[in-house]
Amino acid sequence: MSAGDDSPRVVALAGGVGGAKLAHGLALTGLGERLSVVVNTGDDFTLYGLHISPDLDTVLYTLGGLANPETGWGVAGDTLITHEMLGEYGIETWFMLGDKDLATHILRTERLRNGDSLSEIMGDLAQGLGINARLLPMTDDPVATKLATDAGLLDFQEYFVRRRHGDDVHRIEFDGIDAARLPEPVGAALDSADVIVICPSNPFVSVDPILAVPGLRERMLASPAPVVAVSPIIGGAAVKGPAAQMLASLGHDVSAAGVAAYYREFVDVMVIDTVDKNLAGDVEALGMTVAVTDTLMQSDADRRALAAFTLEVGRSQRLARAG
Repeated sequence: MSAGDDSPRVVALAGGVGGAKLAHGLALTGLGERLSVVVNTGDDFTLYGLHISPDLDTVLYTLGGLANPETGWGVAGDTLITHEMLGEYGIETWFMLGDKDLATHILRTERLRNGDSLSEIMGDLAQGLGINARLLPMTDDPVATKLATDAGLLDFQEYFVRRRHGDDVHRIEFDGIDAARLPEPVGAALDSADVIVICPSNPFVSVDPILAVPGLRERMLASPAPVVAVSPIIGGAAVKGPAAQMLASLGHDVSAAGVAAYYREFVDVMVIDTVDKNLAGDVEALGMTVAVTDTLMQSDADRRALAAFTLEVGRSQRLARAG
């Protein structure tokens, strides 16, 4: 069911579990197809001959109500029979793929080989799961996030899964980004947006790849829509993943204020958690508006509440500009 014409047109930039949760919260507010979720594809890779899109699938399963509630990724109640059989053959099964999850990868790989774009495929998969929101890959072209560490230049999944993001990251590269093209639906969504939301995803390996797609940052900055970011750091720690460690190793303050400083060139409003309310002055000094609320999403109700708060902040910012 589509949202009414009075609902805002929202673009959310997302990657990983935190991004998927807020995207789900936005969907729960009833936006329908007026919600476009632009998802990081820099962590896509090939395994067993299959094209794996971890962030896209995390958002897909979360919006579709299938995500594993314990991990935030994968399919709830999935089995690992294929994974275990690969182990029987002596394969090093460091990346876990459930049996239902494999169906997604098999279908996507077959369609890519037949010439369909990633955007077309993900749109059809989302429709198949009854998702009304528009699920948009940041690009249909191959981009690979690589991280410079003391162990050398690592592919993202090597760093994140195989080595359990234990290495300090000194530099990040997006291989193929210069040739990546901005899909027309992403550009159109940004052009028509009423609010743009930066989800509480890792700034460096989830949000930055999206912003690095040629033309995307420029389209976002040209949009009259306010940009509202939700901090992935609460009380000096990441809710999930290596965001805090990356802030430190890349020379940034490990706090919501540190994230705000990193986003200062394009974010209008920074949403921080109530435990970080003492940092409001530091964020305001960067030229941003600050909004304080509970940002930890432990339930669907939490997701919807944070999403509604974020949209209201965006609406207020939009009205202030118009006035």
